[in-house]
Amino acid sequence: MRLSEVISVAADAQEERPALHGGESDTNPLIRGIAYDSRSVTAGDLFFAIRGSLDDGHDHLDQAIELGAVALVVEQLPEGLDLRGRPALIVPDSRRALAPVSTRFFGHPSRELKLVGVTGTNGKTSVTYLLESILNHAGIPTGLVGTVEVRFQDERRRSLNTTPESFDLQSALRSMRTRGADAVVMEVSSHGLELGRVEGCEFRVGAFTNLTQDHLDFHDSMETYRAAKARLFNTYLGPDSNAVINADDPSAPEMIAAAEHVGARIVRVSRNAETEAEVRLTEAVTHLDGTRARLTLGSEPIDISLPLLGDFNVENMLVACGVAFALGIPAQTIAVGTERCPQVPGRVERIGADLPGAPTVLVDYAHTPDAVEKVARTLRLVTPGRLIVVFGCGGDRDRSKRPLMARAVVDHADRIIATSDNPRTEDPERILEDVEAGLIDLERVSPERLEDTQGAYCSLVDRRSAIELAIRIAHEGDTILIAGKGHEDYQIVGRDRLPFSDCDEARRALENRGGT
Repeated sequence: MRLSEVISVAADAQEERPALHGGESDTNPLIRGIAYDSRSVTAGDLFFAIRGSLDDGHDHLDQAIELGAVALVVEQLPEGLDLRGRPALIVPDSRRALAPVSTRFFGHPSRELKLVGVTGTNGKTSVTYLLESILNHAGIPTGLVGTVEVRFQDERRRSLNTTPESFDLQSALRSMRTRGADAVVMEVSSHGLELGRVEGCEFRVGAFTNLTQDHLDFHDSMETYRAAKARLFNTYLGPDSNAVINADDPSAPEMIAAAEHVGARIVRVSRNAETEAEVRLTEAVTHLDGTRARLTLGSEPIDISLPLLGDFNVENMLVACGVAFALGIPAQTIAVGTERCPQVPGRVERIGADLPGAPTVLVDYAHTPDAVEKVARTLRLVTPGRLIVVFGCGGDRDRSKRPLMARAVVDHADRIIATSDNPRTEDPERILEDVEAGLIDLERVSPERLEDTQGAYCSLVDRRSAIELAIRIAHEGDTILIAGKGHEDYQIVGRDRLPFSDCDEARRALENRGGT
C-alpha cells in the first residue's frame, strides 16, 4: 500500500480533502504497516496520531519518527516538529481516517465473513457467547469480539474496549478469516459506533438487546445515546442483511425504523407469546442452575435448557436464537448449541459451588440500574435465605445513575454493602455519598452491625473488605451478589490499573471462611 492510496481512501471518508506536508525525500512511500501507538511503531509504518481521553498521539510524533515511521496522519502539525523528510497527511479526524485505511490495508475482511453485530446497553456479551456456541455447533467456525476477549479457536486476547479500535478490529477479522473462520460475532458499543471504530464493517446481521441509562458522561442525552445505537442498523446494514430486534424494549420502534430505512429484513423477538414476532417465548421456568424454556421459531416450537442463570438471560437467549434463525440455522441445532454454551465470565458466575455449607456467591458485570435490578429481582425469587448485595459505581462516569443503582437494589436485597468499583480519579468517598442518596430509606449501620440488622446497609470503600464482610456474615441458603466488575481482573484507582478480581477475592474469602 502506497501513501497515495491512503490519501485517496482518506479523501473518500472525510468531508475535507487531506493536505500533504513535507516528504522531501519521498512523497509516496510504501506503507508496510499501520500503528496508532507510538511505542509500537516499526520501520515502514504509517503512524496515526489519535487524540484519546488520557493521551494524545500528537505529543509522540517525534518517537514515531525515531522508530521508523515513513509517514504520519495528523490533525495538526505541532509547531517546531522536525519531520525529517517524512510526509504528513493532515486530516479533520485521524481516528475516522484510520478506519477506512485499515479496512483497505487488510482487504475488507468483513465481506468474506458472516459478521454479526450485537448492540444494546445490557446483554451483549451473553448474546455473543450464546451465538458463538450455536454457530460452532452448526459447523460454522466462529470468532468472537467483545468486552471480555477477542478469540478464535485456541487463540485469545484480553479486550481493552468492548469494540476494539478500527485497526485492531480489522486486523483481528483478517486473522480470523485467514485461520478458517466463516463467521464472527461481535459486541458493538455506542462508543464504537460514535467514534467510527466499526467503519468499514459490513454486517450480515445486526441485533439489539435493550436500551437503559448508561454512558451519559459520553452521550449528551438518552436521545443521542439511542441514535448512536441506531447507527448499527441505518449505517452498517444493507438490503440483504437482517435486523434482530427485542420488540419488548421501548426503543425497538426506533431500531426497526433505522433498519427498514436501508431495506434490511426485520426479525422481532419477544417474551410475549401473543406479540407479532418471528421468535416468541411460550414458557420459561428459572432455577439457580439455569432456565427451561419453550420457544417458537417462525412456526416451529422448540424446547431449550439454558445453562445461564437469570430471568434476564431469557431475553439474551431470545436475541441469540433470533440471530441464528435469521441465518437459517435449524431449530434443533439452535437448541443444542444454546444448551452447550459455556459459563460467560463474570456474568452471574458462581464462585465456590463445590464448598459444602457455603452460601451461593455470584459475580456479575451488572453496572446499570436496569441490569442490577433485573439480576437482583431474579435472585430474590430463587433464594431461600437472605440476598446480600455488594456493589459500587465507577468514577469519572455518569453521576446521575449512582442513586438509581442503589434504588434498584433496595427493593430486593436484605443486606447491602456499598463499596468502590473503579474510582478512577474521583474520591471514592464522594462516589459513595452519591450512591447513598439512593439508600436514604434504609438504616445505615456499621459493618459490625450489618449481619444483625434487617434491611440495612453499610459503606466500605475497600472492595476487598466489602466482599469479605458479605461472605463472612452469609449462611447456607443465602445468596451473595457481587455486582459491577464481573470479569475484570483490575481496579482503576487514579490512573493506575491495579490487579483485582471479584472472582478471585470471593474465592479466597470463601476458602478462608471454611465452608460452614
